[in-house]
Amino acid sequence: MSSTASARNGTWRNWGGTVAARPAREVAPTSVEELAEAVRRAAEDGLRVKAVGTGHSFTAIAATDGVLIRPQLLTGIREINRADMTVTVEAGTPLKRLNIALAREGLSLTNMGDIMEQTVSGATSTGTHGTGRESASIAAQIKGLELVTADGSLLRCSEKENPEVFAAARIGLGALGIVTAITFAVEPVFLLTAREEPMPLDRVLADFDELWAENEHFEFYWFPHTGSTNTKRNNRSAGPEQPVGRLQGWLEDEFLSNGVFQAANVLGRTVPGTVPTIARLSSRALSARTYTDIPYKVFTSPRRVRFVEMEYAVPRAALVDTLRELRAMVERSGLRISFPVEVRTAPADDIALSTASGRDSAYVAVHMFRATPYREYFTAAEQIFTAHEGRPHWGKLHTRTAEYLAGVYPRFGEFTALRDRLDPDRLFLNDHLRRVLGP
Repeated sequence: MSSTASARNGTWRNWGGTVAARPAREVAPTSVEELAEAVRRAAEDGLRVKAVGTGHSFTAIAATDGVLIRPQLLTGIREINRADMTVTVEAGTPLKRLNIALAREGLSLTNMGDIMEQTVSGATSTGTHGTGRESASIAAQIKGLELVTADGSLLRCSEKENPEVFAAARIGLGALGIVTAITFAVEPVFLLTAREEPMPLDRVLADFDELWAENEHFEFYWFPHTGSTNTKRNNRSAGPEQPVGRLQGWLEDEFLSNGVFQAANVLGRTVPGTVPTIARLSSRALSARTYTDIPYKVFTSPRRVRFVEMEYAVPRAALVDTLRELRAMVERSGLRISFPVEVRTAPADDIALSTASGRDSAYVAVHMFRATPYREYFTAAEQIFTAHEGRPHWGKLHTRTAEYLAGVYPRFGEFTALRDRLDPDRLFLNDHLRRVLGP
């Protein structure tokens, strides 16, 4: 099965298998003009419009029974501006293709998430991020974007042009219009040295502030039912390049992290009692390693085992308490959790609906193997996250409504007022946006 969403018999399904929709029609425009025409025609026909990328969101943020726009023909680099150090790309360009094309040109994004199957517009519209002490989400690297608004017109925005739209549309949830192109800040390609090593959870929590402060990019995975984590520290390096060997890369990133992990999860789903043992073995399977390579080869990794996910951003200062509460909950619950908990950080940014808007943040992501009951675990985890004023990732499962979100996002009203201006008739509305933004 491909790594993207699928469509069969007129039904669209997302990657995680959590959402299905039957649009009245699908459109794959070959130009911005065709896209604008599709938006105008949908409005005339009384149909709502949503754009969908590769379906990597676990929520129904892109689902519609109206017109589904597929931007897979709107791909490629429009322009590289070496004077401004920017690159402008079509909205349907997958991050994977962008990263490879930039590397060929001797350029790179500053930071990125660990999955690169998403389109640039899908990833930025939902706030996709990696981990970083000073460098923020992919959307925070946007210098300009253009979108087709509800009346079919093309709106360009940047810090100088329509700045109030720019402040919100970088993470627009598909609620303000359909993004057609994005201009990113880039820099000359650089090397990162990654140091991966196991570390006891108690030590990570005790030393977290130090580990965060000493590394440009720090993250860790905690294996529930164990006291073990796998830590990863990425820092800029003068070189030389020392990539992971082909055999070692296959053994650790494919065989263990995908093949054996898939089999272990299937066993755990069938016989839940085996999960704590599997967790202990998983936490010991990956040994320490250090390697140096260009950014996308360090930041990203293949994710072939299907899962469902919830992720919340809590204030960075609340992370240690949040993790301790999560561990205590798992220990007393009787739950069997076969997937590690992922922890990353981001600095405060100035985007209205960014999960790091106005505050230094730490991300805690909980996962369950696809087709395994997850609601009890996610519900209990969500209660912990929301007690710390957590903000859910826009592309991952959560149960929050506009009332809660307005309380944890100081600029929530600014976003909804802009939406009233750009889409007064709610052409881009669906059930999910009605829940998280209000009608």
